[in-house]
Amino acid sequence: MLRTWAGIRPTIWLNDAMSSQPAAHADAAHHDDHGSTPAAWTTVAIIIIAFVVGTLAIILGNWPMFWVGVGLVVVGVVVGKVMAMMGMGKKRPLTAN
Repeated sequence: MLRTWAGIRPTIWLNDAMSSQPAAHADAAHHDDHGSTPAAWTTVAIIIIAFVVGTLAIILGNWPMFWVGVGLVVVGVVVGKVMAMMGMGKKRPLTAN
């Protein structure tokens, strides 16, 4: 039961943890992994390293090192896609025809 102040009930947000009302997205499809796959983590790790390399290159004024960072971003995307195609990515749901 919600407390009232001067007869006014407070607003209940749909994602309020204290609310007894279900959230509007409660009927949405259940996701088991939320994208946490080896392909995703590897891609993110490589791209983070690429951005660190690129950032250091800009700080140091080293343009060849900057382009190595840009190349690592491309490598990260390609590695992630290849790993996903090898079955280490998110599984696609089966669709009924």
